Amino acid sequence: MAGAGAHFYRTEDGPGLPHDPFNAIVGPRPIGWISSQNAAGVQNLAPYSFFNGFNYRPPIVGFSSIGWKDSVANVDATGEFVWNLATRELATAMNETAATLPPEDNEFDRSGLTAVPSSLVAAPRVLESPVNFECRLTQLIRLSDTEGDAVDAWLVLGQVIAVHIDPQWLVDGVYDTTGPRPILRAGGPAGYCEIGPETAFSMKRPT
Repeated sequence: MAGAGAHFYRTEDGPGLPHDPFNAIVGPRPIGWISSQNAAGVQNLAPYSFFNGFNYRPPIVGFSSIGWKDSVANVDATGEFVWNLATRELATAMNETAATLPPEDNEFDRSGLTAVPSSLVAAPRVLESPVNFECRLTQLIRLSDTEGDAVDAWLVLGQVIAVHIDPQWLVDGVYDTTGPRPILRAGGPAGYCEIGPETAFSMKRPT
């Protein structure tokens, strides 16, 4: 329990620790495994550690990119992207898509994953992923600090307009969150967590 003896620091001064704990504390975090393509049709696939859902009706998801990377440029140019669920089975392939490649190189080829057409957007889906969200851009926001100065990070928000789910993870019509064993980003340069049935529990909201 944090109290008078807590480790305290001002973020502008740094944590005074071997590794900044921010990413480890705000975690584990869903992985924004984003597929996109540029205006010329060159495909891209990359994971982002800042990702989540932000609205239910209409469904809106978002990812934040530190730096103006290919995914952001592609979404800015085309207004479309696809989120793909990263699972334990796909972890190694997902990690391959994190490599820094020239814009003309295709992460699908590097990772051995299969790009398949989406239904409503031009950006491809990852065939091997058990869930895909087809999204259209709603907002592209450059982040700023408390002084109003621009930060080298962009928040991409998109409305989910179509969903693909592997039917084996629909149990009596209810999606089995833990069944595909999704992976999540944890702290440090290499930390991940896996979600499985053994970690699940239930709590009903108070009335």
